[in-house]
Amino acid sequence: MQIDITGHHIDVTDSMRDYVNQKMERVERHFDIVSNAHVILTVEKQRQKAEASLMVKGSKVFAEAVDEDMYAAIDKLIDKLDRQVKKHKEKMTNHHRGEVSLKTHEL
Repeated sequence: MQIDITGHHIDVTDSMRDYVNQKMERVERHFDIVSNAHVILTVEKQRQKAEASLMVKGSKVFAEAVDEDMYAAIDKLIDKLDRQVKKHKEKMTNHHRGEVSLKTHEL
């Protein structure tokens, strides 16, 4: 997965870049068809905001998180993305395949 990290009103340090890359591996473990990600880190007064958009097979996933600490905002962002990616993966798999075939045989 290709990860683009940009900062608004903040210099993205190497440690922030490494932290985001490390946390994004968690999302990749659940769903390996993520082609690229764009992460934006923003500072507005006391608010630290992290937002990301992922291109996954068939759609785009977006999440954002705000906290007083940038690393905490990144953690919240990854949690949100992880939940959304899991949900998208479940939608792509058809869980009712077995039930449909049974009903057609009964008719």
